[in-house]
Amino acid sequence: MTTTNEIAEKIAIEHGLTKVQSRAVVEAVFAAVTAAATAGAETSIPGFGKFKLKDTPEREARNPATGATIKVAAAKKLTFAPAKALKDALNG
Repeated sequence: MTTTNEIAEKIAIEHGLTKVQSRAVVEAVFAAVTAAATAGAETSIPGFGKFKLKDTPEREARNPATGATIKVAAAKKLTFAPAKALKDALNG
């Protein structure tokens, strides 16, 4: 697992920034993606992928322990679709 601190530390080393500066950059990127998602906008990062907001409708499901039918409320979900370059790097 990679943490925000590890990402920030790598950016600091590679770009000659302090850890505080690079952590601020990483947090700003995450805040921008969050703001776009809450506004219903798509965020596209070329070479990495797209974050999209998806509405999931209300549905019926079953409790596996009791078999009882329950309703699952409608919700919004953030999805990620990797870019071709990322897929190629993973499978290459």
